[in-house]
Amino acid sequence: MALPIRAKWRHVFSFIQRFKCPRKLLSSRPGPENKEAAGGGRVFSGIQPTGVPHLGNYLGALENWVSLQNQYPSVLYSIVDLHSITQPQDPAQLRTNILDMAASLLACGIDPERAIMFQQSKVSEHAELSWILSCLTSMPRLRHLPQWKMKSKQKHEGSVGLFTYPVLQAADILLYKSTHVPVGEDQVQHLELAHDLARIFNNSYGDLFPEPQALLSSTQKVKSLRDPSAKMSKSDPQTMATITITDSPDAIALKIRRAVTDFTSEVTFDPRTRPGVSNLVTIHAAMAMMSVEEAVSQARGLDTGAYKKLVAEAVIQKLTPIREEIERLRSDRAHLEEVLDRGNRRARELAAPVLRDVRQRVGFC
Repeated sequence: MALPIRAKWRHVFSFIQRFKCPRKLLSSRPGPENKEAAGGGRVFSGIQPTGVPHLGNYLGALENWVSLQNQYPSVLYSIVDLHSITQPQDPAQLRTNILDMAASLLACGIDPERAIMFQQSKVSEHAELSWILSCLTSMPRLRHLPQWKMKSKQKHEGSVGLFTYPVLQAADILLYKSTHVPVGEDQVQHLELAHDLARIFNNSYGDLFPEPQALLSSTQKVKSLRDPSAKMSKSDPQTMATITITDSPDAIALKIRRAVTDFTSEVTFDPRTRPGVSNLVTIHAAMAMMSVEEAVSQARGLDTGAYKKLVAEAVIQKLTPIREEIERLRSDRAHLEEVLDRGNRRARELAAPVLRDVRQRVGFC
């Protein structure tokens, strides 16, 4: 139903008030959340809602996220749905994927009392800061980023959103004055862009943003079970290539049984000459929380067929409670929405004063 004209203007005025600029620059005195960050840094990271995470996501990112929420006083984890629409998305499926990702993060051990878990698109300050930073970014700088080269080549022609999404990624990080960002090696150059944009903004408008530092995961990258020269991926067309964290024990055992190895029966770790077997050793060591050397030692006397059973047992033991918790959480949609709503409010409380400061510095008010 259409709003009466007066009501419409009240609605517009209340929206404008959100972005009303202060008469002077905001005090640098930390608020309740910033007080913690001032004492030990702030961590930010995001994950796209493109379905349930796979084993590579879990070992390469999510396990580390759980650890970081116990090491840093201020931690934010975002479900970055704005990033996800650089590829075509079905709206109904995207809504489901957002809640599935929330359930997955909670089941893996993210604690919404210790970390702010939120939905990116619900905090509009991300998009506005992205536009401001895009005006400080050159096109040649974006063209040289590896993911644009790779993805635009795959699609022959990429969207503007795909081209500029590293700027949005930088905005995600800088909006919360993040000091540390857990990243994989393939994202280091994108973090360097955030680092550079913090410096450019500070030089142009006065010191505001810290220059964020990378927290590289110590876990080796998990490879495709069908092509160990490529990393494990949700988009892999081969269903046997990827283990998702909701796979049943039978599905996990089947995928590992069919994993590509080689014609040598002994289990050794040599990623260059034996990538398939080495990938299984990496998975086994990570899931059983042991070193690669200990995993190889356990495999002594086993051929690769028998070793695959040992690897499958370790994966099943680790993922079964996570899968069961995801199933439980999926059945309580209202709880997932409430967790995200609370996280969205907390994220906005941090983002709004930073953006007001940015707006004044660039001359909007």
